[in-house]
Amino acid sequence: MTSYSELTPVNIVTGFLGSGKTTLLQRLLRTRELSDVAVLVNEFGEVGLDHHLLQGVAESTLLLENGCLCCAIRGDLQKALRDLLSRRTRGDVPHFRRVVIETSGLADPAPIAYTLLSEAVLRHHFRLSGIITTVDAVNGAAQLDAFPEAVKQASMADRIVVTKIDLSNAPAIAALRKRLRALNVSAQFVESSEISGEVHRLLTDDIYDADGKFREASHWTAEEVDEHGSHEHTADVQSFAAIFDRPLDWTAFGVWASMLLHRHGADVLRLKGLLNVAGVPTPVLINGVQHIVHPPSHLEKWPDSDRRSRLIFIVRGLKRARIERSLAIFNDLVNAPPSSALPRESAEPVRSRVL
Repeated sequence: MTSYSELTPVNIVTGFLGSGKTTLLQRLLRTRELSDVAVLVNEFGEVGLDHHLLQGVAESTLLLENGCLCCAIRGDLQKALRDLLSRRTRGDVPHFRRVVIETSGLADPAPIAYTLLSEAVLRHHFRLSGIITTVDAVNGAAQLDAFPEAVKQASMADRIVVTKIDLSNAPAIAALRKRLRALNVSAQFVESSEISGEVHRLLTDDIYDADGKFREASHWTAEEVDEHGSHEHTADVQSFAAIFDRPLDWTAFGVWASMLLHRHGADVLRLKGLLNVAGVPTPVLINGVQHIVHPPSHLEKWPDSDRRSRLIFIVRGLKRARIERSLAIFNDLVNAPPSSALPRESAEPVRSRVL
């Protein structure tokens, strides 16, 4: 059976109209490390142009022509990825080791990620590697005000690339970064002008890459996080990190996460975590999109001396205090001495109330 790390990684590159997705992809695909990438381009409208711009640097470039990818997700994307697999097996396309999906500027990346994680056939061959979002330094703030799609694209990102830096100014860029940080406390920020010779790492670093997952976890722990306040923003999206001093019981966490996502999965845009699990000497990484959580991954060691569990949430319309309280209750229920445990008939009402 193929291990999760051996599945073909899929990156989603998204960003609002005119934010520079195709320009960034051209730069990425010219690197030697990304010479074996297949690209799926989705454009909104009757005539596609971007795929022509990418064909010069990526031979296996296909256009998904039926409008916005997130609107036809169960058909076009599944078919395109299955076709890619068949063509690779037959040798009809150059062998590829990674797939990049460039969305339209109006796409919601959540159902794209959800399909990769949930569709039975795709899960046996592909894994979600990461979501990269381009944000225009000149127009990004106004787009966040006016378009919920822009908010969702920034909120879902693992990497945010701020483009058109040369056309803006330092105060405006700083204000935009602050606003994006409020929407997405866990994303790594890169300015397009700062991208160096290791530009390929925008795609190749991910939580299931042998080296990338340690760098990812180190980034989460290095970020300055407000442990008490959360950031509410456009379209009722908020991002926060919940910190737990005591080790978490894995059974309690699994039950809690399953119930949270079953009831509120559509509003849990991203869930990431570096967990101190009771009885496990090294940290456990989790990463989820809406109703689906990746299989857990282990680090060989802690990134630093901080052994607290850190859960990063990007949610819509959910209250931070309620989420934190519910997990604390579940953890306490499992760890309570037998004499103080709740009777069986009273446990389920408590579980239903906390979530």
